[in-house]
Amino acid sequence: MSAKNQFVAIARIELAEVLRSRWLWFCVGTYAVLCSIFVLVGLRESSVLGFTGMGRVLMSFSHALVLLLPLLGLSASGQVVNRMRDDGSLELWFSHPVTRGAFFAAISFVRIAVLVVPLAIVLPLLGVIGQVSFGQSVPWGFVTRTLVVASALLVVSVAIGLLVSTFVRNQSKALMLLLFTWALGVALLDFALVGLMLQWHVQPLLVFTLAALNPVQDARLALLAGADPELGQLGPVGFFLAQELGPTGLLVAGIAWPCVLGATCWWVTLQRFRRGDLV
Repeated sequence: MSAKNQFVAIARIELAEVLRSRWLWFCVGTYAVLCSIFVLVGLRESSVLGFTGMGRVLMSFSHALVLLLPLLGLSASGQVVNRMRDDGSLELWFSHPVTRGAFFAAISFVRIAVLVVPLAIVLPLLGVIGQVSFGQSVPWGFVTRTLVVASALLVVSVAIGLLVSTFVRNQSKALMLLLFTWALGVALLDFALVGLMLQWHVQPLLVFTLAALNPVQDARLALLAGADPELGQLGPVGFFLAQELGPTGLLVAGIAWPCVLGATCWWVTLQRFRRGDLV
């Protein structure tokens, strides 16, 4: 059996397993609930950052996604390999003519697709609902920007989750590490970095470096720059970033760094998976 056929066969079985576990419907439901909340509430609010109506809804929704998507990505992939190792699924899989590379690529692809595809449906649908039902003008460029940035954030989250799942055999320890990883990414958005500067007088360059290494922060800045090119909400720091990088540079950083980090984590995990024990 060719590598392509192996990939397709494993992906179909893995997708059936995901559907049976209701992960896909959970993601769709989560996105739908968030959309409903922001449509019902956001359209009634006053202008923020120059956005009114659907612009405000999409802005609020996208920043809720920045906090939610890493948690979904980590939880969707963080116990895949170690659970299969514990219940004997890996040993059963590789008693068939299946390569480890094709198997790992297939489960990675399915986990990413299960998270990205519902979002790719819900986001445009949110814009259509606002345009048709409420007569709102929809910033479709911002919708596209949000979808691309969110997809990059999901890629890196799934890759990190697979890394933890492969390197940490105990499922309970893996779960705790996943929660810590998510909390660290969210904490380093603002207040932890400000605390570093105030408490230990850390050099601003180090703070900027830590912020840039955090894919959640990169995604947040990329979305903020799409709504407010001057980044006035961030004060002098925002003005500095707007002048040095601009909206396009921040968008590239919000897409490129999460993808590079995700690809690196995925490659390291693949090498470990190829050499690791099945039981």
